Amino acid sequence: MREERERDGEFTDKLVHINRVAKVVKGGRRFGFAALVVVGDQKGRVGFGHGKAREVPEAIRKATDAAKRSMIRVPLREGRTLHHDVSGRWGAGKVLLRAAPAGTGIIAGGPMRAVFETLGVHDVVAKSLGTSNPYNMVRATFEALKTEDSPRSVAARRGMKVSTLQSRRRDTLADAAAEG
Repeated sequence: MREERERDGEFTDKLVHINRVAKVVKGGRRFGFAALVVVGDQKGRVGFGHGKAREVPEAIRKATDAAKRSMIRVPLREGRTLHHDVSGRWGAGKVLLRAAPAGTGIIAGGPMRAVFETLGVHDVVAKSLGTSNPYNMVRATFEALKTEDSPRSVAARRGMKVSTLQSRRRDTLADAAAEG
């Protein structure tokens, strides 16, 4: 069901889902198609789009164009995983995304896997809770990714140095390990 293509050497797009809908008219049934596509540069930018048309290729083209217009930037740690664990929700779709050590790979279900592959994440553990509807799973994943912050942006927001922020985190983790 999923399809991958390289366009302009810049973006990779993955077809996540195609839905066929029928409209009953006087002469019989008229079929239409809805496509869900995820587009990314595999370097931290990703977007998704939804397109509807009478023909499948036209629906995919519309969805790809919509995905390129709605791209977001996600900070990645070492260019391979997330900085911290996040959760997202859209409708009945709930997702939990966890950073993972090198060599773990992408442990995620279909629609979320497409998002991570086009985003350029190599190591992540993800769990979908609630619905298995691909539209809601993708939207919930994007809601989670929007809340992802890098230590650099957190330090800038607090007016601190990144090294100070990370040393405080190490001290807190050491204290927690000593207590537990």
